[in-house]
Amino acid sequence: MTRIFSGAVLLALAIAVVWFAPALLFLLAAELLLVLACREFAALAAASHLAISTVLTTAAAALMALSFSTVAVDWTSGVPIDTFLMTVFVTLAVASLLSWRGGGDAVATASASAFPVLYLGLPVGAMIAIRETRGAEGLFLLMLTVFASDTAQYYTGRAFGRRPLAPVVSPKKTIEGAVGGFVVGAIVHAAVGAWWMPAMPVALRALTGVLIVALGIAGDLFESMLKRSAGVKDSSALIPGHGGVLDRIDALLFAAPVYYVVLHYV
Repeated sequence: MTRIFSGAVLLALAIAVVWFAPALLFLLAAELLLVLACREFAALAAASHLAISTVLTTAAAALMALSFSTVAVDWTSGVPIDTFLMTVFVTLAVASLLSWRGGGDAVATASASAFPVLYLGLPVGAMIAIRETRGAEGLFLLMLTVFASDTAQYYTGRAFGRRPLAPVVSPKKTIEGAVGGFVVGAIVHAAVGAWWMPAMPVALRALTGVLIVALGIAGDLFESMLKRSAGVKDSSALIPGHGGVLDRIDALLFAAPVYYVVLHYV
């Protein structure tokens, strides 16, 4: 019951923010989500015996996400993206320097300090840019495709799952469940996209749906790998019955950047 209630509240909150929040409020909400995700990543790193500077690493990831926003650029009086990126680099260098405590893990510590910029900052920035350039419907189509695919994978896997998809990383995921996710994801993206992305040909919408599902599965497995390596079940206990922020957005972290590229260039 707790899982159902918290899931319903979370879904309602996500819909409200994506559809109705002004651009600046959405940007702030996305940055808050990023801060929470960075804290969880730092906890996973600590469980893996890698101490990183949570504050500086989070600041660098937040700056990366801000660099995608026209609202942020206007608010900072037109600061160009290269200024953001150079600031990110210096912040990360200082973060890894302050985090190292001696020993043979300097490369690992520096890598762990830098990784949230790519793993979290870039995807959140991509989602910010999608909403600012394609509207709420453009971002929600991505979220709906991922949600529908995840749901289909779960129920198809329970009903027909026999062969494990990635037994070392996530023993419960099955090939049959993944197939169900691919079918439903492609149908949802092609069908709903007829209203929200009418300029995109139906074949391209279906293909994009398949791509989103594939990347979503990869993102889910990647986060499972991080948790398994750290020896934890969930990234945190922030959301009752659902784990942490990373557990909820893991599929979007891989799907959003490529979806952004498709919308921007294809």
